[in-house]
Amino acid sequence: QEHYGGLNGLTITWIGDGNNVVHSIMTSAAKLGMHLRIATPKGFEPELRITKITEQYSKEYGTKLLLTTDPLEAADGTNVLVTDTWISMGQEEEKKEKLKAFQGYQVTMQTAKSAASNWTFLHCLPRKPEEVDDEVFYSPRSLVFQEAENRKWTI
Repeated sequence: QEHYGGLNGLTITWIGDGNNVVHSIMTSAAKLGMHLRIATPKGFEPELRITKITEQYSKEYGTKLLLTTDPLEAADGTNVLVTDTWISMGQEEEKKEKLKAFQGYQVTMQTAKSAASNWTFLHCLPRKPEEVDDEVFYSPRSLVFQEAENRKWTI
């Protein structure tokens, strides 16, 4: 909102694990007037219960929802690219399996090639290079440090 001046009509794309962070986005995006596109590998989708709630909210608020396994499809036309850690605390033993499953999901400039001309990138930190490459993470399109500062005020 701070960057775009409002959220209504924006498209937000999640690329990564169907975890608690995307669940929060799923239950709020439509209420804020945002279209949501989610790309996860097979077997790592958001919880079905949350997906059903999100589908209902999309209908209720007139927004679009896309669930796919293709990060490039999800990024098409998006305003905001978002990812998060693929290996959460307590999941360290799954690292090898997850890194294999998530090949092709790293956010790169190639991922954003068909995004909207005003696209930005968010990550709630800490970031691992396999999730987003340096070119995107340190680019002028990255709002991760502003995001981190804004989080500071809510803690």
